[in-house]
Amino acid sequence: MASNNSSQAQGSSSPAAKPGLRKPVFSKIDHLKPGTAGLTLVAKVLSSEIVLQKGRAVSPNLRNVRIAECLVGDETGTILFTARNDQVDLMKPGTSVIIRNGKIDMFKGSMRLAVDRWGRIEVTEPVTFEVKEDNNLSLVEYELVKVAE
Repeated sequence: MASNNSSQAQGSSSPAAKPGLRKPVFSKIDHLKPGTAGLTLVAKVLSSEIVLQKGRAVSPNLRNVRIAECLVGDETGTILFTARNDQVDLMKPGTSVIIRNGKIDMFKGSMRLAVDRWGRIEVTEPVTFEVKEDNNLSLVEYELVKVAE
């Protein structure tokens, strides 16, 4: 009978032993760097422009695809956000959003913020900060440099 009690003791898990959800660490736009992922940030949508729209109107066997480039910002700067499909509807100018599990994609040598299927965008109550519009990180060009070993 003693062995039965010990297995019960091992099987029970206290709340402290269970790995809980980590508190998100919010990033600021001026800290974003090429190749980073797992980003969480609060931003305000400044503009949204559809750059690609394909779908059933063009051809009946195409999937609907919508891509918009949205300028988002916080009190440290701005960056272009690439919104895809359902994300386009959330990214309306003037809206405040929380971007969870975002990543930095490189497009023509400049940074773009994006959220893939592992992340999400949440519309939140309006932010109180003033967006710093004169620091657009998407205007900075990066060059891939091979480092000799």
